[in-house]
Amino acid sequence: MTDTPATADLVILGGGSGGYACAFRAAELGLSVILVEKDKVGGTCLHRGCIPTKALLHAAEVADLAREGDQFGVKSSLEGIDINGVNSYKDKIVAGLYKGLQGLVKANKVTFVEGAGTFVAPNAVEVDGKRYTGKNVVLATGSYARTLPGLEIGGRIITSDQALNLDYIPEKVVVLGGGVIGVEFASVWRSFGAEVTVVEALPRLVPAEDEWASKQLERAFRKRKIGFKTGVRFTGAIQSETGVSVSLESGETLEADLLLVAVGRGPNSAGHGYEEAGVAMERGFVVTDERLRTNLPGVYAVGDLVPGLQLAHRGFQQGIFVAEEIAGQNPKVIDEAGIPRVTYCNPEVASVGLTEAQAKEKFGGAETLVYALSGNGKSQILKTSGGVKLVREPNGPVVGITMVGERVGELIGEAQLIYNWEAFPEDVAPLVHAHPTQNEALGEAFLALAGKPLHVHG
Repeated sequence: MTDTPATADLVILGGGSGGYACAFRAAELGLSVILVEKDKVGGTCLHRGCIPTKALLHAAEVADLAREGDQFGVKSSLEGIDINGVNSYKDKIVAGLYKGLQGLVKANKVTFVEGAGTFVAPNAVEVDGKRYTGKNVVLATGSYARTLPGLEIGGRIITSDQALNLDYIPEKVVVLGGGVIGVEFASVWRSFGAEVTVVEALPRLVPAEDEWASKQLERAFRKRKIGFKTGVRFTGAIQSETGVSVSLESGETLEADLLLVAVGRGPNSAGHGYEEAGVAMERGFVVTDERLRTNLPGVYAVGDLVPGLQLAHRGFQQGIFVAEEIAGQNPKVIDEAGIPRVTYCNPEVASVGLTEAQAKEKFGGAETLVYALSGNGKSQILKTSGGVKLVREPNGPVVGITMVGERVGELIGEAQLIYNWEAFPEDVAPLVHAHPTQNEALGEAFLALAGKPLHVHG
């Protein structure tokens, strides 16, 4: 396209959550924007991450409800999983959202350049031999599914990228990694009828969460007959025509149809010219200050490329922040601890702020309270167990909220407002929570922490 402008106020390399949010907000603020993306706008989150995995998790929830209808007095049974139907449902959601994003690119008058971009100078990105120059440049090339040294992806050894497009349901799976991605896929496959074992080198599942949450999740996984081995390292995997043998440091060997490698995501920084152009890097990540500025003038970085939580909504908010920063609006710095985190397995784990251990380290102590969902009417209707854990700075505001249970991800909105508002228990306790909702569990927890517990036993 010869009529594509080659200069703009802002050139963005990468069209994922951070890149497109930055593009749209900058365009709203009157800046001209060139958005470079080698694949599809929406990035990992829309096409290979958050959205398709949550579609699978919802299908898994439907499967569980069909299988367990008797406990609600509903005569239902699970005849089986039509994996092609599940994939069709998933792909339709992704396609609809993708179409909407493409429309927003046009509506915002963002110049979209399709192709692999290389950062060639502090103010320029090159695509297929053509140079695009911006007064400012934003690096937003995201992340990729990591593996371990010597563990080659292929055949029966897969990452989440391949797992999302399987056209069959494995009978036996080993999941390497008990973090967010690992436990989500373990949950899906178990609901679909597979035998699953999670292997995690650290002492507990979801090790980044509060230890209480790990214990709750492990108890639920035992009940669901999801196997897990924690505190044990992987040493190797051998594929055959019929399966894969997974060796552990303990000397144990696990046999499975598939090995899912879910050991986290690495920064997608190689091959984009960052180091060559002089961008400060650390372990492959682009280093920025709290205002997301790199060491080069006029060059910013957002999303999974920047050290910290690898979450789509973090990248999205950072994209908005950078657009406003460039437009001279002096936006408020994003508090990383104030970003909500949700693991969408069954049961869900949702948290914001500090864990109990982090609070004790930061403040020299912490006051905690756990409210069990057994005291919550709606949770009993849903037949879910779990709870809400509050962590308070001694005589100060609540600095951490962690929840475990079905659908608790939907409660994190109020929780993140409470944390970011630096609320005291006495600030939240008088607020009225609708009955019967799971939201009440938050209200009850704050009533108890404020010294006036009502539906609390023991």
